[in-house]
Amino acid sequence: MSMKKVVVIGGGTGSFVVLSGLKKFPVDLTAVVTVADSGGSTGRLRDEFGYLPPGDFRMALVALGSDEDEDQILRKLFLYRFSQGEDGLRGHNFGNLFLTALTDILGTEERALAYASKILRVKGRVLPVTNELVTLVASYEDGSVLRGETYIDEPPEDHDCEQRIEDLWIEPEAVCVPSVTRAILEADMIVIGPGDLYTSLLANLAVKGVSEAIRKSSAHLVYIINLMTKHGQTTGFKASDHIEAIKSFLKQYPDLVLIDDKTFPKEILDLYIEEKGFRVDDDLPEKDTRFSIIRQDLSSDVVFRNSPGDDLKRSLIRHDADKVAWELMKILKPF
Repeated sequence: MSMKKVVVIGGGTGSFVVLSGLKKFPVDLTAVVTVADSGGSTGRLRDEFGYLPPGDFRMALVALGSDEDEDQILRKLFLYRFSQGEDGLRGHNFGNLFLTALTDILGTEERALAYASKILRVKGRVLPVTNELVTLVASYEDGSVLRGETYIDEPPEDHDCEQRIEDLWIEPEAVCVPSVTRAILEADMIVIGPGDLYTSLLANLAVKGVSEAIRKSSAHLVYIINLMTKHGQTTGFKASDHIEAIKSFLKQYPDLVLIDDKTFPKEILDLYIEEKGFRVDDDLPEKDTRFSIIRQDLSSDVVFRNSPGDDLKRSLIRHDADKVAWELMKILKPF
C-alpha cells in the first residue's frame, strides 16, 4: 500500500515543528515554502546574490533531515548562526550561506535544494512556492501600505500597529511552480500553519495557483491556529479572525481546525508583554457547522530563546512537534 501524501504549507518555525513531528511517521511529505522573506541573514543574501531567500528552505530541510546520531552535527551546522563579525558574518546562518553557495555552483535553487536534501538525508521534498523573486505588500485599514516581508512582520515605529491588514499581495504577480500544484492535487492531507499569518502562511496563498489547486484538491485541509498574536500583524486577532483571513484567500473554510487549549502560566505570558503579544482567544463555538474543531494540548513546555547573533524577534512559545503530529495522524488514518 502506498504511503499517504501530506503537504505542509508555510515557513519558519511553524513548518519546522510540523515537519519534525510528521517525518517520524510513514507518510510521503512535501514542504511548500514561502519565498517572500526579506529580513535578517536571508534578506541580506537575497539582496546581494539575487537568489530566492534561503532561510525557510534551510528550516524545512533541517526539520526533515535524518535524526541519526551521525547526522546530528550536520543538522546543528545548518542551524548555526555566527555571533561575531559585526557587519560581516554576524547574524548570518551557516545553512543560508551554504545554500547560497550551492545555488551559485549548481545554477538553480531547485538543484541546490535537491543536493542539500541528499546531504541531510531528508525524508520528503522541500519546494519553493514559486521560482520568482517577489515582494510582499500589505495595505491597512487607514490606507497605509507596507512593502517587504520584514516591514510587515515588524512594522516601523511610525506605523499604527492597531490597524488591521485589509489586503495582501505580491509584486510582481507570480505563479506557483508546477511541482507544487501536482503535490497539492495529489495530497491526502494539506496542513496550513502554524506560523505568522500574513508573512508565512498567506504569503504562500497569495501566489497565483496555490489557492486554486487547494480548492480542486480532494485532500483533507487542516489549519493549525497560532498560540499567540503578533503585534502589528495580528493585533487583537481571535481564533475566528485567523480562520476568516485564511478563508478570504482560499474562498473556502478548512475542513478541520486544530487549536491548543492549554492554559499558560502568567510568567510565560509575561514574556510577551514587551512585544505586545497575547494568547489567541478561542472564540469558536463548541461545535461549528462550517468545519470540525479539535481542541488539545498541542504546545511545548519549552521556552525558546534566540541564538547569539540572531536579532530578529522569534516565537518564545511554540507548538510541540510530537503532539501536533499525533493529532494529524489520527485525522489522516481514516482517509
